[in-house]
Amino acid sequence: MDYLDTKGRVFDVQRYSIHDGPGIRTIVFLKGCVLRCKWCCNPESQEYRIQNMKVLGENKVIGYDTTVREMIEEVERDRPYYYRSGGGMTLSGGECLCQPDFARDLLRAAKERGITTAIESMACAPWETIEAILPYLDTYLMDIKHTNHEKHKAFTGKSNELMMENARKVAVSGKTRLVIRVPVIPTFNDTVEEIQGIARFASTLPGVDKIHLLPYHRLGQDKYEGLGRPYLMGDIEPPTKEHMETLKKAVHAVCALDCQIGG
Repeated sequence: MDYLDTKGRVFDVQRYSIHDGPGIRTIVFLKGCVLRCKWCCNPESQEYRIQNMKVLGENKVIGYDTTVREMIEEVERDRPYYYRSGGGMTLSGGECLCQPDFARDLLRAAKERGITTAIESMACAPWETIEAILPYLDTYLMDIKHTNHEKHKAFTGKSNELMMENARKVAVSGKTRLVIRVPVIPTFNDTVEEIQGIARFASTLPGVDKIHLLPYHRLGQDKYEGLGRPYLMGDIEPPTKEHMETLKKAVHAVCALDCQIGG
């Protein structure tokens, strides 16, 4: 079978993004995730099945099946923006590696057309899955949420040993640019000590020179109601700008990584 005929399931395509990799990017959101983060802003991404979600009182179908050929044609429409800005295509989710063949082949199609590639991912996948995409990947935006295994499991549903092991393997491979991203979640990982722990780990990864602190927000809260699910973080306030600056300084106090707020 031609790799362009590989099928996948997508729930959104976002154009003109400037926060998910270099330049202006087109983000393809894939269905499916192995984690259940309490703060997830895309709860409609978590299940692979096609769902209905209430949006402004109307039913909206979430998810559709497509092929690499169809999706890369859509991505290519934005080619002029990529050339002018150094942008390209980013795969997100969910966890895009939950659809390993589709993710690999879509990245390959982009690279063969001269479009730069990135993924947003927690690296919660077998190493063989990650290794297969590296030849087609320019930038890996990898979430590291916590260094404590038990607390990670309590807030996301899974421990973090595999993710941290894969982070090191990706870094050691030297095959892609690895950027560590930390969603800063009050009650989960927003203390100076917790952020410094993640920063220390990131600073041991060969070739890593950037860490992004992404402040918690509640922009996805209405989606939970639309899916008939409770939002478990409803009483949690986003971190203040002052607190985020304190955490940024805390990172700089323990390592030489370039730390920025937002990504």
